[in-house]
Amino acid sequence: MEQSLSPNNAFRYDAFQQKAIDIINREKSLIVSAPTGAGKTLIAEYAIEQALAKREKAIYTAPIKALSNQKFRDFHQRYGDEIGILTGDVSINPHAPILIMTTEIYRNTLFENPERLKKTAWVIFDEVHYLDDWERGTVWEEAIMFSPLEIQLLCLSATVPNLEEFARWIQTVHKREIEIVSETHRPVPLRNFYQCQGGLFPDPHALKKEGYLGRENWTASGRERRQRLYWRARPNRLEPLIRTLSREEKLPAIYFTFGRRRTETLAWELSDFDFLNPQEKSAVTELTQDLYDRYNLTRERSANEMLSLIERGIAFHHAGMLPTLKEVIERLFTSRLIKLIFTTETFALGINMPARSVIFDELRKFYGTHFANLRTRDFYQMAGRAGRRGMDREGFVYVRVNPHDIPYPEVMRIIYGKHEPVISQFNATYATVLNLFRRFGTNLPDIYPRSFHYYQSTQKGRRRGLDLLKQKLELLKELKYLEGETLTPKGEFASWLYGYELMLSELHATGFLDHLSEADLSMLLAALVYEPRKGTTPIRIKAPIHRLRETCENTLHALHYREEKFRIYPRTKLTHFHLSDALQAWCRGAKFHQLTELLAVDEGEIVRYFRMVIQLLRQLQFAPHSSAGLREKASRAVSLINRDVIDAEKQLRT
Repeated sequence: MEQSLSPNNAFRYDAFQQKAIDIINREKSLIVSAPTGAGKTLIAEYAIEQALAKREKAIYTAPIKALSNQKFRDFHQRYGDEIGILTGDVSINPHAPILIMTTEIYRNTLFENPERLKKTAWVIFDEVHYLDDWERGTVWEEAIMFSPLEIQLLCLSATVPNLEEFARWIQTVHKREIEIVSETHRPVPLRNFYQCQGGLFPDPHALKKEGYLGRENWTASGRERRQRLYWRARPNRLEPLIRTLSREEKLPAIYFTFGRRRTETLAWELSDFDFLNPQEKSAVTELTQDLYDRYNLTRERSANEMLSLIERGIAFHHAGMLPTLKEVIERLFTSRLIKLIFTTETFALGINMPARSVIFDELRKFYGTHFANLRTRDFYQMAGRAGRRGMDREGFVYVRVNPHDIPYPEVMRIIYGKHEPVISQFNATYATVLNLFRRFGTNLPDIYPRSFHYYQSTQKGRRRGLDLLKQKLELLKELKYLEGETLTPKGEFASWLYGYELMLSELHATGFLDHLSEADLSMLLAALVYEPRKGTTPIRIKAPIHRLRETCENTLHALHYREEKFRIYPRTKLTHFHLSDALQAWCRGAKFHQLTELLAVDEGEIVRYFRMVIQLLRQLQFAPHSSAGLREKASRAVSLINRDVIDAEKQLRT
């Protein structure tokens, strides 16, 4: 059942929704915390409706481009040309009263073009708990810190225990009132089941007794391990589990894994299953063909291989796939013609794809720098996709457990433990420091106490945070990005290039960028943005690229020397030229399928990194003090790369 936004109709909001709506009507900032699937999005839509009714503006920020794109499609159906989107590689209707943005673009707008925010009544931060993401969380913190006081904030969050602390910080920073709306009740309750030792158990007691054989920890070592070799867990077979769900009418189901290859392997393992009746089979074939035609996928190898699964009601979905193919799978799933989808965790991040059941392949994942057992908050972000509001009386969560891999108390901690607090990851980029220096001059260190990091930290932690900020300022002064109270032309140029500012600015200052061809410039930018996945095979650098790599290595060596001197960490990232051959071929007009023969990189990764190159090229086009030649070259390079499947705007306009 879809909830209406109109307060004048007969629909009754949930209590927490009504409370939030009352606060929005009073034009007060608020934080809404509720479980996945509880109905937070409706509150955001109400704020948007109010802004439109008053001829004001609203901005909706999202943590990932996939979510930004989905929100644009959803809102465009409702609001038409009142909606625009800005994500770095996409700019559609950028002057619309309602703008969908990634959080990075909103943060950059605060520094670079604050005039664009005039008449903005609301900024909506979806998934604001992303503030504690180790890599990108600082962007959320900066965006909240520097939002104008006349703009009201609507922060949407999963369940977190330190909401009061988070709200007090915002009140301290902005000297503004901010209210909390917290909901712990799920409209569709969840029931947990455990697959272990080949059996299926309905409660933790049975799991411990029969799955763990009464023992809490099977991860013994040394002499104890040798003594316990007879402990051998029976395998958990996937087929019996899926048959059970099918027989008990607990499909559709989302199966979460933590590896791209794993999603594909498991989907193909079940290719003998067929979940569709003849009418559904006919409908899914017709819809898939229509979508393939629309997105030019009829000749794509990966899309055609997926067809045999789709026709059985099965699919997989991960970041390594073509974005257009992922979108087709999402549309098929929402049409209820896909009954079982194997996917990675990004499918749970805000994207509105509920199912009747959710299955966890395991309870351990890679957290940026290391493998660890799941956080409780992450478990419920995914588990919350189980149970469709208005369709299911309850949702079902199946956890596959191998006692050799995880102790019983850890299983209980993940599923029944307290949700983890949001912890600041504040670490301003050099570009952020430069933009703030332009605004605050030598008083910039006085800004640090406004951060959530300062608010949460001990005295020792605060000293470290302040020292890091001062050390970045000293490095920027030594490299001539700052002079007295102002930015130098070099500093102005760098202030537009978040994350890649030092490398590109140093190369620009020597004139190196001006002498590169369009393809060479693009290959350089690809080397900056590309991050090899673990286990990626090193490549042999061909002769034409030697000069590029040598110049980058020399520049990096000089930067790392200074960063070590000023005790700055993390250091400027390394360059990796794995995409060079493919990007050069693409610039010369190659077909997309030819790129996969040149690279051991997933199709979706190629698209993602090429789009990141486009985003950097556009920044070079408009960065202050870019030479005229560099601007023209960057523009030509964009036109060479931004075609066919790489063209993100084309995908959204389709």
